[in-house]
Amino acid sequence: MEPEFIAPDPELTSEQEALVRKLKKEDVVKIDKALISNASEKWRKIARIVAVTMNESLKHYPQIPDIYYAKRIRLLVKTGSLEAQGYTENMRYGEVRIPR
Repeated sequence: MEPEFIAPDPELTSEQEALVRKLKKEDVVKIDKALISNASEKWRKIARIVAVTMNESLKHYPQIPDIYYAKRIRLLVKTGSLEAQGYTENMRYGEVRIPR
């Protein structure tokens, strides 16, 4: 159920999309692996996982926005690599964990 008072994360701007398109497939795989490695068997806020992963990846992907990392987490949920609870369309209100 989508809460009425919580806005979803914004879409990527055209400039951000251009930066993301420059990522190679190997880069996306590395980002996904980092996101999963920063998850836990306990529930963690998506925003926390995004922040930690971005901090670790800053030298490799300095201009990739947090919104992209949050979108990757939502995709990892859809593929079953992570489980989710809460409102995942906004990284501050959703949580994920490694499936048990």
